[in-house]
Amino acid sequence: MRNYKKYILTMSVVWAASLVLFVLAYFLVISPQLKVKAQLVSELAEKQQIYDAAVTAAQEDNKKKQAEEIEGLKSKLGDYAVEFEESANLTFDIGRIAADKQVGSFTIKTPDQSKSSDKLGPKYLQENRIEIAFASNFRQFAAFLNALERHRPVIFVDRFKVLRSEQGDASGKVDMDLSVFVRKRPEG
Repeated sequence: MRNYKKYILTMSVVWAASLVLFVLAYFLVISPQLKVKAQLVSELAEKQQIYDAAVTAAQEDNKKKQAEEIEGLKSKLGDYAVEFEESANLTFDIGRIAADKQVGSFTIKTPDQSKSSDKLGPKYLQENRIEIAFASNFRQFAAFLNALERHRPVIFVDRFKVLRSEQGDASGKVDMDLSVFVRKRPEG
């Protein structure tokens, strides 16, 4: 019986020491390797995704599809931004719209744009401001505003102010601040 207890005690100590060694080996050797393996697997998945995207992009039909998509995006940009050379024509377009809608006492002014162009702003676009004033009744004002909103490239109405006429008729004086996006002139 005494030998049996000594045997069980010896075996318990050996098993406990082995368990401690296995736990230490797991946390010091195996666990870091599992973390590194998981990281490598995720990096491999990312690189595989990039590789698959590159192979797909290199295919001729995908090149054509991407070129068509780029052309579509460029034409959409044309709806929102005007070329620098054509920006001067916008004041004539706005004047023509005002004449079509028969607003009275129409004036248009473009503030000095050189002050607002800063070096920290957008690289390819600039915002040009236009100030207009005119006299009209409500229907003429609504028709003019609707025509401005439908214009391509888009003309943004930043602010407008309508003052009632002092003569008592149905017309009023309107002041508007407009802005348009213009592609910057290439430097050089």
